[in-house]
Amino acid sequence: MDPSDSRPAPAGTIDVLLADDNLIVREGVRALIARHADLRVVGVAADYDEVIQGALDCEPHVLVTDIRMPPSFNREGIDAAKEVRKRHPGTGVVILSQYDDPEYAVSLLAEGSAGYGYLLKDHIAEGDQLVDAIRAVATGGTALDPAIVDALVRPVTAKGGLTPAEEALLGMVAEGKPIKAIAATRGLPAEAVDAEVEAVFVKLAEGVSAGTQGALQRLRLLHKAIVDREEQGETLSRLLPGGLAEKLRRDGRNIGETERVVVTVLMSDIRSYSTIAEHADPSQLAGQLNVHRAAMNDAILGEDGTVMQFVGDAVMAVFGAPFAQEDHADRAVAAALGMHAKQLAINSRWEAEGLPAFGLGLGLSTGEAAAALLGSEERLEYTLVGDTVNMSQRLQQLAAAGETVLSEGTLKALRQPVQTVALDPQLVKGRDTPVVAFRLVEEPRGAMAPSERQ
Repeated sequence: MDPSDSRPAPAGTIDVLLADDNLIVREGVRALIARHADLRVVGVAADYDEVIQGALDCEPHVLVTDIRMPPSFNREGIDAAKEVRKRHPGTGVVILSQYDDPEYAVSLLAEGSAGYGYLLKDHIAEGDQLVDAIRAVATGGTALDPAIVDALVRPVTAKGGLTPAEEALLGMVAEGKPIKAIAATRGLPAEAVDAEVEAVFVKLAEGVSAGTQGALQRLRLLHKAIVDREEQGETLSRLLPGGLAEKLRRDGRNIGETERVVVTVLMSDIRSYSTIAEHADPSQLAGQLNVHRAAMNDAILGEDGTVMQFVGDAVMAVFGAPFAQEDHADRAVAAALGMHAKQLAINSRWEAEGLPAFGLGLGLSTGEAAAALLGSEERLEYTLVGDTVNMSQRLQQLAAAGETVLSEGTLKALRQPVQTVALDPQLVKGRDTPVVAFRLVEEPRGAMAPSERQ
Protein backbone atom coordinates (compact mmCIF):
# COMPACT_ATOMS: atom_id res chain seq x y z
CA MET A 1 0.00 0.00 0.00
CA ASP A 2 1.18 3.49 -0.84
CA PRO A 3 1.58 6.10 1.88
CA SER A 4 -1.44 8.36 2.19
CA ASP A 5 -2.54 11.48 4.00
CA SER A 6 -1.25 11.11 7.56
CA ARG A 7 -2.13 14.57 8.80
CA PRO A 8 -4.37 14.79 11.87
CA ALA A 9 -7.98 14.78 10.72
CA PRO A 10 -10.41 17.53 11.76
CA ALA A 11 -13.47 16.37 13.66
CA GLY A 12 -16.08 14.93 11.31
CA THR A 13 -13.65 13.97 8.55
CA ILE A 14 -14.63 10.92 6.48
CA ASP A 15 -11.65 8.57 6.08
CA VAL A 16 -11.49 6.79 2.71
CA LEU A 17 -9.63 3.66 1.59
CA LEU A 18 -9.09 3.83 -2.19
CA ALA A 19 -8.61 0.65 -4.26
CA ASP A 20 -7.75 0.40 -7.98
CA ASP A 21 -4.93 -1.50 -9.70
CA ASN A 22 -4.56 1.27 -12.30
CA LEU A 23 -2.18 3.85 -10.82
CA ILE A 24 -3.36 6.67 -13.11
CA VAL A 25 -7.03 6.10 -12.27
CA ARG A 26 -6.24 5.72 -8.58
CA GLU A 27 -4.33 8.98 -8.39
CA GLY A 28 -7.00 10.79 -10.38
CA VAL A 29 -9.69 9.67 -7.94
CA ARG A 30 -7.44 10.58 -5.03
CA ALA A 31 -7.08 14.10 -6.47
CA LEU A 32 -10.87 14.44 -6.76
CA ILE A 33 -11.32 13.42 -3.12
CA ALA A 34 -8.49 15.68 -1.91
CA ARG A 35 -10.37 18.78 -3.09
CA HIS A 36 -12.82 18.43 -0.20
CA ALA A 37 -11.78 19.25 3.35
CA ASP A 38 -14.21 16.79 4.94
CA LEU A 39 -12.74 13.80 3.03
CA ARG A 40 -9.33 12.19 3.53
CA VAL A 41 -7.66 9.24 1.77
CA VAL A 42 -6.04 7.20 4.55
CA GLY A 43 -4.86 4.27 2.44
CA VAL A 44 -4.71 2.81 -1.07
CA ALA A 45 -4.82 -0.75 -2.41
CA ALA A 46 -4.26 -2.46 -5.74
CA ASP A 47 -5.72 -5.96 -5.22
CA TYR A 48 -8.12 -8.01 -3.10
CA ASP A 49 -5.64 -8.82 -0.32
CA GLU A 50 -4.52 -5.21 0.01
CA VAL A 51 -8.13 -4.08 0.35
CA ILE A 52 -8.75 -6.50 3.22
CA GLN A 53 -5.48 -5.56 4.96
CA GLY A 54 -6.03 -1.85 4.33
CA ALA A 55 -9.45 -1.97 5.98
CA LEU A 56 -7.86 -3.64 8.99
CA ASP A 57 -5.00 -1.14 9.21
CA CYS A 58 -6.82 2.10 8.39
CA GLU A 59 -10.36 1.45 9.70
CA PRO A 60 -11.86 3.70 7.02
CA HIS A 61 -15.38 5.07 7.09
CA VAL A 62 -15.72 4.38 3.36
CA LEU A 63 -14.10 2.00 0.84
CA VAL A 64 -13.95 3.27 -2.76
CA THR A 65 -12.99 0.40 -5.06
CA ASP A 66 -12.81 -0.77 -8.67
CA ILE A 67 -14.61 -4.01 -9.62
CA ARG A 68 -11.88 -5.90 -11.48
CA MET A 69 -8.49 -6.16 -9.80
CA PRO A 70 -5.78 -8.80 -9.33
CA PRO A 71 -5.49 -11.68 -8.95
CA SER A 72 -8.15 -12.84 -11.46
CA PHE A 73 -9.55 -9.49 -12.71
CA ASN A 74 -13.09 -10.77 -12.30
CA ARG A 75 -15.13 -9.15 -9.48
CA GLU A 76 -12.56 -8.77 -6.71
CA GLY A 77 -13.85 -5.31 -5.82
CA ILE A 78 -17.38 -6.50 -5.03
CA ASP A 79 -16.10 -9.57 -3.17
CA ALA A 80 -13.63 -7.47 -1.18
CA ALA A 81 -16.35 -4.93 -0.35
CA LYS A 82 -18.61 -7.63 1.05
CA GLU A 83 -15.75 -9.13 3.05
CA VAL A 84 -14.89 -5.72 4.49
CA ARG A 85 -18.51 -5.19 5.49
CA LYS A 86 -18.56 -8.62 7.14
CA ARG A 87 -15.46 -7.85 9.19
CA HIS A 88 -16.20 -4.16 9.79
CA PRO A 89 -20.00 -3.60 9.89
CA GLY A 90 -20.99 -0.06 9.03
CA THR A 91 -18.20 0.66 6.53
CA GLY A 92 -19.63 2.48 3.52
CA VAL A 93 -18.75 1.18 0.05
CA VAL A 94 -18.61 2.96 -3.32
CA ILE A 95 -17.94 0.75 -6.35
CA LEU A 96 -16.35 2.50 -9.36
CA SER A 97 -16.88 0.65 -12.62
CA GLN A 98 -16.55 1.07 -16.36
CA TYR A 99 -19.43 -1.37 -16.83
CA ASP A 100 -23.01 -0.10 -17.02
CA ASP A 101 -24.48 -3.62 -16.79
CA PRO A 102 -27.02 -3.37 -13.95
CA GLU A 103 -26.34 -6.98 -12.98
CA TYR A 104 -23.20 -5.79 -11.19
CA ALA A 105 -25.29 -3.32 -9.18
CA VAL A 106 -27.81 -6.04 -8.33
CA SER A 107 -24.96 -8.30 -7.21
CA LEU A 108 -23.71 -5.53 -4.93
CA LEU A 109 -27.12 -4.65 -3.47
CA ALA A 110 -28.81 -8.05 -3.32
CA GLU A 111 -27.86 -8.48 0.36
CA GLY A 112 -29.01 -4.99 1.34
CA SER A 113 -28.59 -1.51 -0.13
CA ALA A 114 -27.74 0.55 2.96
CA GLY A 115 -24.25 2.01 2.80
CA TYR A 116 -23.55 0.99 -0.81
CA GLY A 117 -22.94 3.05 -3.93
CA TYR A 118 -22.26 2.15 -7.60
CA LEU A 119 -20.83 4.80 -9.94
CA LEU A 120 -19.52 4.72 -13.50
CA LYS A 121 -15.93 5.89 -13.91
CA ASP A 122 -16.86 7.92 -16.98
CA HIS A 123 -19.13 10.10 -14.85
CA ILE A 124 -17.27 10.61 -11.58
CA ALA A 125 -15.55 13.80 -12.75
CA GLU A 126 -18.96 15.36 -13.45
CA GLY A 127 -19.86 17.72 -10.61
CA ASP A 128 -19.63 16.26 -7.12
CA GLN A 129 -21.09 12.84 -7.87
CA LEU A 130 -18.25 10.92 -6.26
CA VAL A 131 -17.94 12.99 -3.10
CA ASP A 132 -21.73 13.08 -2.71
CA ALA A 133 -21.76 9.29 -2.95
CA ILE A 134 -18.99 8.97 -0.34
CA ARG A 135 -20.91 11.19 2.04
CA ALA A 136 -24.14 9.27 1.41
CA VAL A 137 -22.76 5.77 2.05
CA ALA A 138 -20.83 6.97 5.11
CA THR A 139 -24.18 7.72 6.75
CA GLY A 140 -25.88 4.50 5.64
CA GLY A 141 -27.38 5.86 2.42
CA THR A 142 -27.29 4.45 -1.11
CA ALA A 143 -25.89 6.06 -4.27
CA LEU A 144 -26.47 4.69 -7.77
CA ASP A 145 -25.26 6.28 -11.00
CA PRO A 146 -28.27 7.69 -12.91
CA ALA A 147 -27.26 5.55 -15.92
CA ILE A 148 -27.62 2.42 -13.81
CA VAL A 149 -31.01 3.53 -12.51
CA ASP A 150 -32.10 4.22 -16.09
CA ALA A 151 -30.86 0.79 -17.22
CA LEU A 152 -32.86 -0.82 -14.43
CA VAL A 153 -36.07 1.09 -15.03
CA ARG A 154 -36.19 1.71 -18.82
CA PRO A 155 -36.71 -1.90 -20.01
CA VAL A 156 -39.86 -2.35 -17.92
CA THR A 157 -41.38 1.08 -18.52
CA ALA A 158 -40.59 1.51 -22.21
CA LYS A 159 -43.85 -0.11 -23.31
CA GLY A 160 -45.92 2.16 -21.11
CA GLY A 161 -48.55 1.15 -18.60
CA LEU A 162 -47.26 3.21 -15.65
CA THR A 163 -48.39 6.69 -14.77
CA PRO A 164 -45.72 9.42 -14.34
CA ALA A 165 -46.17 9.17 -10.57
CA GLU A 166 -45.66 5.39 -10.68
CA GLU A 167 -42.54 5.75 -12.82
CA ALA A 168 -41.16 8.31 -10.36
CA LEU A 169 -41.83 5.92 -7.48
CA LEU A 170 -40.16 3.07 -9.38
CA GLY A 171 -37.15 5.28 -9.99
CA MET A 172 -36.76 6.00 -6.28
CA VAL A 173 -36.90 2.27 -5.51
CA ALA A 174 -34.25 1.56 -8.15
CA GLU A 175 -32.06 4.31 -6.66
CA GLY A 176 -31.96 2.31 -3.46
CA LYS A 177 -34.09 4.61 -1.32
CA PRO A 178 -35.74 2.77 1.60
CA ILE A 179 -39.46 3.07 2.20
CA LYS A 180 -39.01 5.42 5.17
CA ALA A 181 -36.94 7.85 3.08
CA ILE A 182 -39.47 7.81 0.21
CA ALA A 183 -42.28 8.37 2.69
CA ALA A 184 -40.48 11.34 4.25
CA THR A 185 -39.86 12.88 0.83
CA ARG A 186 -43.50 12.54 -0.18
CA GLY A 187 -44.99 13.41 3.20
CA LEU A 188 -46.88 10.10 3.45
CA PRO A 189 -46.99 7.30 6.03
CA ALA A 190 -44.49 4.52 5.38
CA GLU A 191 -47.35 1.99 5.22
CA ALA A 192 -48.99 3.91 2.36
CA VAL A 193 -45.76 4.06 0.36
CA ASP A 194 -45.14 0.36 1.00
CA ALA A 195 -48.57 -0.42 -0.47
CA GLU A 196 -47.91 1.82 -3.49
CA VAL A 197 -44.61 0.05 -4.23
CA GLU A 198 -46.31 -3.33 -4.02
CA ALA A 199 -49.06 -2.12 -6.39
CA VAL A 200 -46.50 -0.92 -8.96
CA PHE A 201 -44.77 -4.29 -8.97
CA VAL A 202 -48.07 -6.12 -9.29
CA LYS A 203 -48.93 -3.90 -12.25
CA LEU A 204 -45.58 -4.61 -13.88
CA ALA A 205 -45.92 -8.34 -13.28
CA GLU A 206 -49.36 -8.41 -14.91
CA GLY A 207 -48.08 -6.77 -18.09
CA VAL A 208 -44.63 -8.33 -18.36
CA SER A 209 -43.67 -9.99 -21.64
CA ALA A 210 -40.79 -12.31 -22.49
CA GLY A 211 -38.69 -9.35 -23.60
CA THR A 212 -38.85 -7.60 -20.24
CA GLN A 213 -38.71 -10.55 -17.86
CA GLY A 214 -35.00 -10.13 -17.07
CA ALA A 215 -35.32 -6.44 -16.30
CA LEU A 216 -38.32 -7.06 -14.08
CA GLN A 217 -36.35 -9.69 -12.18
CA ARG A 218 -33.56 -7.18 -11.54
CA LEU A 219 -36.04 -4.70 -10.14
CA ARG A 220 -37.63 -7.39 -7.99
CA LEU A 221 -34.22 -8.19 -6.49
CA LEU A 222 -33.72 -4.54 -5.58
CA HIS A 223 -37.26 -4.33 -4.27
CA LYS A 224 -36.68 -7.37 -2.05
CA ALA A 225 -33.40 -6.01 -0.74
CA ILE A 226 -34.81 -2.56 0.00
CA VAL A 227 -38.38 -3.18 1.11
CA ASP A 228 -38.38 -6.66 2.65
CA ARG A 229 -35.04 -6.49 4.38
CA GLU A 230 -34.87 -2.89 5.56
CA GLU A 231 -38.53 -2.24 6.32
CA GLN A 232 -40.19 -5.58 7.07
CA GLY A 233 -37.24 -7.51 8.49
CA GLU A 234 -38.27 -10.67 6.57
CA THR A 235 -36.07 -13.24 4.80
CA LEU A 236 -33.04 -11.87 6.58
CA SER A 237 -29.70 -13.24 5.40
CA ARG A 238 -26.93 -11.69 7.46
CA LEU A 239 -23.17 -12.00 7.18
CA LEU A 240 -21.40 -13.34 10.24
CA PRO A 241 -18.87 -11.14 12.07
CA GLY A 242 -15.24 -11.90 11.36
CA GLY A 243 -14.05 -15.35 12.42
CA LEU A 244 -17.40 -16.72 13.57
CA ALA A 245 -18.30 -18.43 10.30
CA GLU A 246 -14.98 -20.29 10.27
CA LYS A 247 -15.51 -21.36 13.89
CA LEU A 248 -18.92 -22.76 13.05
CA ARG A 249 -17.56 -24.65 10.07
CA ARG A 250 -14.66 -26.02 12.11
CA ASP A 251 -17.01 -27.21 14.84
CA GLY A 252 -18.87 -29.42 12.42
CA ARG A 253 -21.87 -27.47 11.16
CA ASN A 254 -22.64 -28.47 7.57
CA ILE A 255 -23.15 -25.79 4.93
CA GLY A 256 -26.80 -25.71 3.88
CA GLU A 257 -27.97 -27.63 6.95
CA THR A 258 -31.03 -26.04 8.55
CA GLU A 259 -31.83 -26.41 12.24
CA ARG A 260 -34.56 -25.19 14.53
CA VAL A 261 -33.28 -22.99 17.32
CA VAL A 262 -34.88 -21.19 20.24
CA VAL A 263 -33.47 -17.68 20.39
CA THR A 264 -34.08 -14.12 21.45
CA VAL A 265 -33.81 -11.61 18.62
CA LEU A 266 -33.04 -7.94 19.31
CA MET A 267 -33.92 -5.15 16.87
CA SER A 268 -32.84 -1.54 17.41
CA ASP A 269 -33.70 1.60 15.48
CA ILE A 270 -32.83 5.29 15.88
CA ARG A 271 -35.97 7.35 16.33
CA SER A 272 -36.46 10.32 13.94
CA TYR A 273 -33.26 9.38 12.09
CA SER A 274 -34.59 10.71 8.75
CA THR A 275 -35.16 14.11 10.36
CA ILE A 276 -31.69 14.09 11.93
CA ALA A 277 -30.11 13.14 8.59
CA GLU A 278 -32.04 15.87 6.76
CA HIS A 279 -30.54 18.63 8.90
CA ALA A 280 -27.11 17.18 9.76
CA ASP A 281 -23.81 17.70 7.98
CA PRO A 282 -23.04 14.36 6.24
CA SER A 283 -19.50 14.06 7.58
CA GLN A 284 -20.68 14.88 11.09
CA LEU A 285 -23.44 12.28 10.84
CA ALA A 286 -20.97 9.67 9.56
CA GLY A 287 -18.85 10.22 12.65
CA GLN A 288 -21.87 9.93 14.93
CA LEU A 289 -23.00 6.70 13.26
CA ASN A 290 -19.58 5.14 13.69
CA VAL A 291 -19.50 6.03 17.40
CA HIS A 292 -23.03 4.69 17.82
CA ARG A 293 -22.36 1.42 15.99
CA ALA A 294 -19.17 0.74 17.92
CA ALA A 295 -21.01 1.23 21.23
CA MET A 296 -23.94 -0.99 20.19
CA ASN A 297 -21.51 -3.67 19.02
CA ASP A 298 -19.72 -3.58 22.40
CA ALA A 299 -22.98 -3.88 24.35
CA ILE A 300 -24.15 -6.88 22.32
CA LEU A 301 -20.82 -8.72 22.26
CA GLY A 302 -20.44 -8.03 25.99
CA GLU A 303 -23.41 -10.34 26.54
CA ASP A 304 -22.08 -12.92 24.05
CA GLY A 305 -24.67 -12.00 21.45
CA THR A 306 -24.13 -12.13 17.70
CA VAL A 307 -24.45 -8.90 15.74
CA MET A 308 -26.11 -10.06 12.53
CA GLN A 309 -25.70 -6.72 10.76
CA PHE A 310 -26.06 -2.97 10.88
CA VAL A 311 -28.57 -1.83 8.23
CA GLY A 312 -28.64 1.95 7.93
CA ASP A 313 -29.66 3.19 11.39
CA ALA A 314 -30.91 -0.24 12.53
CA VAL A 315 -29.20 -3.10 14.36
CA MET A 316 -30.17 -6.78 14.48
CA ALA A 317 -28.64 -9.18 16.99
CA VAL A 318 -29.44 -12.70 18.16
CA PHE A 319 -28.86 -14.51 21.46
CA GLY A 320 -28.95 -18.31 21.63
CA ALA A 321 -27.55 -18.92 18.14
CA PRO A 322 -25.34 -19.97 16.49
CA PHE A 323 -24.36 -21.36 19.90
CA ALA A 324 -27.04 -22.38 22.39
CA GLN A 325 -27.42 -20.22 25.51
CA GLU A 326 -29.90 -21.27 28.15
CA ASP A 327 -30.16 -17.69 29.42
CA HIS A 328 -30.45 -16.05 25.97
CA ALA A 329 -33.45 -13.93 27.00
CA ASP A 330 -31.61 -12.52 30.04
CA ARG A 331 -28.56 -11.77 27.91
CA ALA A 332 -30.70 -9.95 25.36
CA VAL A 333 -32.35 -7.81 28.05
CA ALA A 334 -28.95 -7.00 29.58
CA ALA A 335 -27.62 -6.06 26.14
CA ALA A 336 -30.64 -3.82 25.52
CA LEU A 337 -30.08 -2.02 28.83
CA GLY A 338 -26.39 -1.70 28.00
CA MET A 339 -27.20 -0.23 24.60
CA HIS A 340 -29.46 2.40 26.15
CA ALA A 341 -26.86 3.22 28.82
CA LYS A 342 -24.03 3.57 26.33
CA GLN A 343 -26.12 5.73 24.02
CA LEU A 344 -27.20 7.93 26.94
CA ALA A 345 -23.54 8.57 27.83
CA ILE A 346 -22.72 9.31 24.20
CA ASN A 347 -25.70 11.68 23.93
CA SER A 348 -24.40 13.64 26.92
CA ARG A 349 -21.09 14.21 25.12
CA TRP A 350 -22.85 15.09 21.89
CA GLU A 351 -25.10 17.59 23.65
CA ALA A 352 -22.02 19.43 24.92
CA GLU A 353 -20.71 19.52 21.34
CA GLY A 354 -24.00 20.77 19.90
CA LEU A 355 -24.73 17.48 18.07
CA PRO A 356 -28.17 15.82 17.82
CA ALA A 357 -28.86 12.95 20.20
CA PHE A 358 -29.84 9.44 19.08
CA GLY A 359 -32.91 7.97 20.78
CA LEU A 360 -33.12 4.19 20.54
CA GLY A 361 -36.25 2.07 20.30
CA LEU A 362 -35.61 -1.65 20.91
CA GLY A 363 -37.74 -4.75 20.39
CA LEU A 364 -37.02 -8.22 21.83
CA SER A 365 -38.77 -11.40 20.70
CA THR A 366 -38.18 -14.97 21.90
CA GLY A 367 -39.17 -18.19 20.18
CA GLU A 368 -38.29 -20.65 17.46
CA ALA A 369 -36.44 -19.70 14.29
CA ALA A 370 -34.83 -21.56 11.40
CA ALA A 371 -31.06 -21.10 11.14
CA ALA A 372 -28.54 -22.27 8.56
CA LEU A 373 -25.04 -21.69 7.24
CA LEU A 374 -25.28 -20.88 3.55
CA GLY A 375 -22.65 -20.32 0.87
CA SER A 376 -19.34 -22.05 0.23
CA GLU A 377 -16.17 -22.89 2.13
CA GLU A 378 -14.80 -19.47 1.18
CA ARG A 379 -17.93 -17.38 1.78
CA LEU A 380 -20.32 -18.29 4.57
CA GLU A 381 -23.53 -16.57 5.64
CA TYR A 382 -25.58 -17.30 8.74
CA THR A 383 -29.28 -16.98 7.96
CA LEU A 384 -32.02 -16.69 10.58
CA VAL A 385 -35.68 -16.54 9.55
CA GLY A 386 -39.08 -17.03 11.09
CA ASP A 387 -41.86 -15.33 12.98
CA THR A 388 -39.59 -14.59 15.95
CA VAL A 389 -37.39 -12.44 13.69
CA ASN A 390 -40.35 -10.61 12.21
CA MET A 391 -41.93 -10.05 15.63
CA SER A 392 -38.83 -8.32 17.02
CA GLN A 393 -39.09 -5.82 14.16
CA ARG A 394 -42.75 -5.15 14.92
CA LEU A 395 -42.10 -4.70 18.66
CA GLN A 396 -39.24 -2.32 17.95
CA GLN A 397 -41.72 -0.08 16.19
CA LEU A 398 -43.79 0.12 19.40
CA ALA A 399 -40.86 1.42 21.47
CA ALA A 400 -40.38 5.15 21.94
CA ALA A 401 -36.91 6.66 22.27
CA GLY A 402 -35.16 5.14 25.28
CA GLU A 403 -37.61 2.24 25.56
CA THR A 404 -37.38 -1.53 25.17
CA VAL A 405 -40.49 -3.57 24.34
CA LEU A 406 -40.53 -7.31 25.11
CA SER A 407 -42.68 -10.05 23.63
CA GLU A 408 -44.70 -12.26 25.95
CA GLY A 409 -42.33 -15.09 25.04
CA THR A 410 -39.30 -13.09 26.12
CA LEU A 411 -40.88 -12.17 29.46
CA LYS A 412 -41.71 -15.83 30.18
CA ALA A 413 -38.21 -16.98 29.20
CA LEU A 414 -36.40 -14.63 31.61
CA ARG A 415 -34.67 -16.23 34.57
CA GLN A 416 -34.02 -12.93 36.33
CA PRO A 417 -37.20 -10.97 37.22
CA VAL A 418 -37.75 -7.59 35.61
CA GLN A 419 -40.34 -4.91 36.09
CA THR A 420 -42.56 -4.28 33.08
CA VAL A 421 -45.72 -2.47 32.10
CA ALA A 422 -48.17 -4.32 29.89
CA LEU A 423 -49.04 -2.42 26.72
CA ASP A 424 -52.50 -2.38 25.24
CA PRO A 425 -52.91 -5.24 22.75
CA GLN A 426 -51.59 -4.06 19.39
CA LEU A 427 -52.48 -5.04 15.85
CA VAL A 428 -49.26 -5.29 13.86
CA LYS A 429 -48.57 -5.88 10.20
CA GLY A 430 -48.71 -9.54 9.19
CA ARG A 431 -50.91 -10.68 12.12
CA ASP A 432 -54.67 -11.13 12.37
CA THR A 433 -54.80 -11.09 16.17
CA PRO A 434 -53.51 -8.40 18.57
CA VAL A 435 -50.02 -8.82 20.02
CA VAL A 436 -49.39 -8.75 23.76
CA ALA A 437 -46.22 -6.82 24.58
CA PHE A 438 -44.50 -5.36 27.64
CA ARG A 439 -42.39 -2.25 28.16
CA LEU A 440 -39.29 -2.73 30.31
CA VAL A 441 -39.14 -0.17 33.11
CA GLU A 442 -36.18 -1.18 35.29
CA GLU A 443 -32.95 -3.17 35.25
CA PRO A 444 -33.04 -6.89 36.07
CA ARG A 445 -32.71 -7.50 39.80
CA GLY A 446 -29.64 -9.54 40.70
CA ALA A 447 -28.47 -9.76 37.11
CA MET A 448 -25.12 -11.50 36.75
CA ALA A 449 -22.14 -10.11 34.94
CA PRO A 450 -21.25 -11.88 31.69
CA SER A 451 -18.15 -13.43 33.31
CA GLU A 452 -20.35 -15.03 36.01
CA ARG A 453 -22.58 -16.85 33.51
CA GLN A 454 -21.34 -20.33 32.73
